[in-house]
Amino acid sequence: MKKKKLNIVLFGPPGAGKGTQSQFLIERYGLVHLSTGDLLRAEIKAESPLGLQAQEIIGRGDLVNDDIVIAMIRNKIEAHHAAAGFIFDGFPRTKAQAEALDGMLNSKSEPITAMLALEVPEEELVKRLLNRGKTSQRADDQDEAVIRKRIGEYEQKTAPLKEYYSAQGKYTGIDGVGTIAEITGRLVQAIGE
Repeated sequence: MKKKKLNIVLFGPPGAGKGTQSQFLIERYGLVHLSTGDLLRAEIKAESPLGLQAQEIIGRGDLVNDDIVIAMIRNKIEAHHAAAGFIFDGFPRTKAQAEALDGMLNSKSEPITAMLALEVPEEELVKRLLNRGKTSQRADDQDEAVIRKRIGEYEQKTAPLKEYYSAQGKYTGIDGVGTIAEITGRLVQAIGE
């Protein structure tokens, strides 16, 4: 019998530790990391038809539309059809994207296993991002007002996705405060593999 794929949507506001935790999950479970930002950069660099379309849209200062992002995700999934599963980072961002992803995966009988959301109080996020700003020199991590705006935008945009995955019994909030190992342990426990 074919082993069931482990498909995880990892969520969390800026500074929650998604990047750090995704690496542990990728290594532990042999997952392929699907980050929309990475995919867009790779397609643009490769000058693929999707990349050229995306570059033109970005050049106008617009957001890349769902059709292009979903096509990039589909290409990546098909290129790694033998993978143990995927970790989706930064995708889906809207209910329409979540529905498209479900349609894509359900057609292969490989549905989303879980939507895990790292939950960290706003004051802790601000502290983490200001600290990261000191070491990374990222301008968006050095201005507290900008940080709070990014956190607010995340909360506003992802609330419908929490409801969407909760209705499917796939949403789990994970306490994102503690040591890296403690948080990884909570994620592993939630996955239950």
